[in-house]
Amino acid sequence: MGLNKYKLGDLLELLEHTNQDLLYSVEDVRGVNNLKQLMTTKADLNGRDLSKFQIANPGEFVFNHRTSRNGEKFSIAYNDLGKTVICTEDYVVFRVKPESTKVLNAYWLYMYFNRPEFDRYVITNSWGSSTEFYNWEDLCSIELKLPDFETQQQYVNVYKSMVANQQSYERGLEDLKIVLDAQIDNVKHMAPQKHLSKLLREVDNRNGDGEIKSVQGINISKQFMPSVADVNGVDLKKYKLVKKGQFAFSGMQTGRDECIRIALCDMEVPVIISPAYTVFEVNEKSVIPEYIMIWFLRKETDRRGWFMSDSSIRTNLDLDRFFEIEIPIPEEKVQQSIVELYAVYIARRKISDRLKIQIQDICPILIKGSLEEGKRT
Repeated sequence: MGLNKYKLGDLLELLEHTNQDLLYSVEDVRGVNNLKQLMTTKADLNGRDLSKFQIANPGEFVFNHRTSRNGEKFSIAYNDLGKTVICTEDYVVFRVKPESTKVLNAYWLYMYFNRPEFDRYVITNSWGSSTEFYNWEDLCSIELKLPDFETQQQYVNVYKSMVANQQSYERGLEDLKIVLDAQIDNVKHMAPQKHLSKLLREVDNRNGDGEIKSVQGINISKQFMPSVADVNGVDLKKYKLVKKGQFAFSGMQTGRDECIRIALCDMEVPVIISPAYTVFEVNEKSVIPEYIMIWFLRKETDRRGWFMSDSSIRTNLDLDRFFEIEIPIPEEKVQQSIVELYAVYIARRKISDRLKIQIQDICPILIKGSLEEGKRT
């Protein structure tokens, strides 16, 4: 039979079903990221009229027609969550026409959208000035060649089996997270509380010889990152050293970001940070630095830091207030068990993230394979 040529608009239909009866709430709102997945929205929904939000049922597609500042990606997702969600009225919702479902497999189309080649096509054909768009009419104008439905399904089955394996792994990951949280909560209620002033001491070692050039900052994920500050002409000898097992802390704008900016150095080679930052190390041998860092990664600690920050325009968390924060400190073997469990969780989460990337990376291969096989049938 070979490949059959179609215009995508002939196989798709635009959907405009709104949440006018308010059957769906804030918990059902989803956005679309540039990994082409539906995600819990980060938008502030206070005061938003959810009756205007669009309904996206399982088996339907959602895309953001704004392509500006999106990492050279087209944000489009397929609702395979097994439940109905809602999305902002600015998005576009569509599906494969019921009469076309034996011509075009929706999962095959999703794999087609997941290719970098498709992203490049969309970005190249977006239009606008400061804000660029790729609209429903643009999507409908795409011409593509399709293999027969059976061939599409064959390659979709490969894709779905990989997704099922990744999702199974992720469910196990969430089970591990529940165990970890339960263990931490038990410590929270049973172990004695200690102020950070008793647990940490400030250290001030400088880059005196100027040998270290790796200037780092701290992001809101509490990780070191290359500094975005312009250090041309700056005397790096005045910058502070952070060695493995030491913390770097910045109290600036804690209230604004609702986040305590602190990071634990796990690098073998020391890094340097701005002299405006503070460096700490653990003050007691029986306290494990990684255990303290786990507590800084909890939202409740960020909320406490936000509450304790001052009311100035910079909303700083001053050092004396920072030292007033209390952390439960159990015996060392309990700390170690939590640290080890957390390390396993992080390692497995990284594997899960890699699996997601591998699934996306295989989409071009599957599409190409289906097209080549379709030519032969």
